Parts: sequence; structure tokens; C-alpha cells
Amino acid sequence: MSFFPKISFQREVEEYLTKVFRNNELVAALGTQEAESKYQSLLSHLSHPPGFTTVRVNTHLASVKHVKKLLFEEIQKEPRHFCDAEAVDSILLARMQFKGLCVPVLEHPKLQDILLIPVIGPRRDLKKHASEVIVGAHCGYAVLRGAHVYVPGIIATSKFMKAGDLVSVYSDIEGKCKKGAKEFEGVKVFLGNGISKLSRSEIFSSSGPLNGMGIRMIEPVYLSPSFDNVLPSHLFLQNLPSVVVSHILNPQPGERILDMCAAPGGKTTHLATLMNDQGEVIAMDKIANKVKKIKQNAELLQLNCIKAFCYDGTKALSVEKREDEQEGPPFLPESFDRILLDAPCSGMGQRPNMAYSSTLKEVTSYQPLQRKLFTVAVKLLKPGGVLVYSTCTITLSENEEQVAWALKTFPCLQLQPQEPHIGGEGMRGAGLSLDQLKLLQRFDPSAVTLQGMDINSLQDSREDDLISLANKDCIGFFIAKFSKSNSK
Repeated sequence: MSFFPKISFQREVEEYLTKVFRNNELVAALGTQEAESKYQSLLSHLSHPPGFTTVRVNTHLASVKHVKKLLFEEIQKEPRHFCDAEAVDSILLARMQFKGLCVPVLEHPKLQDILLIPVIGPRRDLKKHASEVIVGAHCGYAVLRGAHVYVPGIIATSKFMKAGDLVSVYSDIEGKCKKGAKEFEGVKVFLGNGISKLSRSEIFSSSGPLNGMGIRMIEPVYLSPSFDNVLPSHLFLQNLPSVVVSHILNPQPGERILDMCAAPGGKTTHLATLMNDQGEVIAMDKIANKVKKIKQNAELLQLNCIKAFCYDGTKALSVEKREDEQEGPPFLPESFDRILLDAPCSGMGQRPNMAYSSTLKEVTSYQPLQRKLFTVAVKLLKPGGVLVYSTCTITLSENEEQVAWALKTFPCLQLQPQEPHIGGEGMRGAGLSLDQLKLLQRFDPSAVTLQGMDINSLQDSREDDLISLANKDCIGFFIAKFSKSNSK
């Protein structure tokens, strides 16, 4: 049952998506009613957070077992994040910010470097307070995934709000609230209750904005643990499909790897970890501040084989050998053993998102950019090498259509099976064969019923059932794996 309204789009984008999910191939296979039902279910899922928080363990520094032990110790130390915990069989039962509720921390049988924590919610019985705080949409989405509210995300507060007040927090999903307003009657979505750490006058101080915590969430609609500064060298928050991608590329120690669009570095650092920090991972992004973040994450996780460069991936191919000895881009053809192209995309698979603001022109601009990047990637890949292409969106044009184009344009490429394959197969509509679709991996949250999780249903659930649910109730994501033949 939906708690939030379905994701909204600009009308031209909504019409575009409707055609995508009612395409002739899909309707012929599923029937009109089933195709429409899946599409409407997807729209509902996108406005709600995933059912699990996923944290990747930095196995370069410690084993999963050891990090679970460290997490147990952190639970004892930091009640603001967690309460008491106890071990039962192979599951660490942690009471995370949940007022005494026991929630399991699960290990994944096919992704042995992650921990999964079920998200409890939505909670429909929370009492709303008279004092209100309005936050921006992106801040609101972070709150729904376990974050507290920080001052830069606050747009408005009630007139007389003081430090220590109980407040109800709302998201301005349409971006209509004016900064510093004392009340807001527009469209707002309730996110839960918290305690203000600052007064209204301190938050909107004329001496300049603050950056610290503004509201400590004590009764969020979705109970999800805050991992802010919890074992930062050992745990990395990542969406489950984003972890899958690096395992599919399967980098080996001593290889030379390229992560073409690498910021903020979650996949980059995962690749380096899977290689035992042996070899070379080249990470590129064309925005300097994002490259700085990649370097910071590599340093935090104590990984030395990563070299990050501020560079446009579409220009990363050099047609002739350079005289200088610089190790960065551009690179000669056939320079890399494996390449990850986690391409810039329309991002429609991200959750939660209640109001998608991009125009149709912006949505359709990604396909040609992705093809430019893909063309460079193919040329930079060694014969016999592996190229993995991924996006966090749901369109055909950026996913299955790109695969069909790639196979037609580059005869040297062959689709390969993916391991692990825990998502669904590709979506019909791009003219790919059923065998080809089975080689693709599309994470589609509409594959499960949107029902939420309360503590009773959690306690009645088997571990295998929870893992199966985590594989489906995640962000929308797409993965294709190619190999490059040795023939020219």
C-alpha cells in the first residue's frame, strides 16, 4: 500500500515514459493490463525508499566478520546511532535508532562484502507537532534513508521555533517554499518528527549560514540507521545494484582498470578492494570537486592503487603516442584490461523521488552522450577485455536500446553472462532476443509488492526471504556486460 503519492513528472516526460512502458513488444508479451499494472507499481515504488539499507564492508582493511564485531562495539559506544545488540546464530541483531526494536544485520550469500539492514516503515501512527520545519526535496530524500536534517537543507521553520523544540519535518517536493518563510501552505510531505538543535534565528542568521545538524530525527516515518561517521574507514553506504556492478566487472590483481565516470568513488574504491589494491584503477570525472571526493574516499579507505583525474571521458582516447611521461588521460587504444562505464543518465531509478524535475529535452540528451563515452570505452579496451555498462535509470533508450546499438555498431563485442545475477532480465522493446535479454540485468522495484515492513512481519520473516526481498526492493538500475573479441 502506497504511503506517499506516486512520483510526478513534467507532462511531456510522463507521456514519453507511458509510451516506453506500453511499447508493442512489452504489451504483446505481458498483455495490456499486466504491463500497465507493472508501470503504475514502479511509479509508486520510486517515491518510496528502498526496503533495505546496504553498507559495503571495506574488506581491504578487515573481514566482514571483524567489521560486524566492530559494529557491535560501536553500538555499545554510540547510542545516538544504535542501542543494545546481541548475536543470534549468524545474524547480528542490532537495535539501531529504533527505540528498542531488534532488527537483523544480514549477510548476503552472493555479495559477501555487504551488510543489509531492513528498513522499518512507513509508520502511520506518528503524531504531528504544531511547530514545523520545511526542508528541500533532496534533504527530504536523505531523511527517508536515515539521515538527520542539516542546516543547509532547511528552507523554512515555524515563527517561534527554539532549540530543543519538538518539531514535525516536511519536504517541499515541488520546490515552491521560499527560504526563511514562517509558514508554508503548498504541497509538503511528512517525513517524521525531531528535536531542533538550533533556534529559527540561529538557522537563518544574517551572519551567514551554518553547516551543522539542525534537526535530530527521533521519529522518522522510515526507521533506517544513521551511519554518519560510523566506522568510516570500514563501511561505505552504497545501493545494492551499485555493489553488484563491481563484482560483475570482476577485476583481478595486477590488471589495469578504467572507471570512466567515477564520482563519488564508491565503485572505484570497490574495484580497488576486489583487486586487493594490486594493479591500477584509473578514475575519471570531468568535475574537479567530484574528483577531489574520489581521492578523499580512496584515502579514507586506505587504497593506494587508485589514480583519479579530472578529465572528460569523451576525450580520453589519444590517437598518437604522447612524448611526455604523464600517466593520466588521454590514453592510447587498447590500454585497459577492464572498463566500467557507469554512464551519466537521467537517474529515474533513484529512490525515493516524489517529483522528477527534468525536461524531456534533458532526459533524451543522455543517449548521445552515453554513445560517445561507449565508443571511447570500446577503443580503450584491450582485445579479450571486459566492458561493463550501467545506469541508474529505467528508460529503454539509455539501457536496452544502447545494448542493441552497441552490438550492431561494434561487431567485436559480445554480450556475456553476469555473475552474480540477482536482478531481473532486460525489458522488451528494443528488439533484442529473449536470450540476449536474459544476459542483461535490470533491477526493477515493481517486481515486489509495495507493502512496507513492520517489526512483526520482520520477526516472522525467514532470512532467505529477506535476502530475496532486498534483491528486488532497491533502486532502479541496469547492467550489461560485454567482452571484446581478439579479432580486429
